[in-house]
Amino acid sequence: MSQANIIVKTWGEFTPDDVFEMAVLRSEVFFVEQRIDEEEFDSFDRNPETMHLWCSDALGMQAYLRIIHNDHEAASHHGIAVGLGRMVVRADARGLGLAQQLMEQALEIAGDSPLYLHAQEYVKGLYAKSGFVETGEQFMEAGIEHRLMLRYPGA
Repeated sequence: MSQANIIVKTWGEFTPDDVFEMAVLRSEVFFVEQRIDEEEFDSFDRNPETMHLWCSDALGMQAYLRIIHNDHEAASHHGIAVGLGRMVVRADARGLGLAQQLMEQALEIAGDSPLYLHAQEYVKGLYAKSGFVETGEQFMEAGIEHRLMLRYPGA
């Protein structure tokens, strides 16, 4: 597995091309492949605290992940306000280890902060490798089965 060049930016640092490539990648996977018909882009994308991580190749954005801070939802995430989300890998880039590399970079950025994420059932193993533990019952989000997963410092 070769090491990807991971880009980390806040919304204010995005170029128009960054926005376009993020929209294309997330739309291709969430709307076209997974047929999600709920809001995918939200206020967290433009929040100045949100960190966007991705890697690209000549075809555009290959994989993407964001780190958000959400005090309003912390109570429903066992008091944890920092979450990872919108993990997505372009179809032709799957199997290259990009999701794992983005996850490692996100954990480095988050440091000692406890984290939450909503994992689609089929990718729970990826998150478990990074110290996330399933919590609570399975739930439906955007028409897809998910599980809340938490990670505490030192995991």
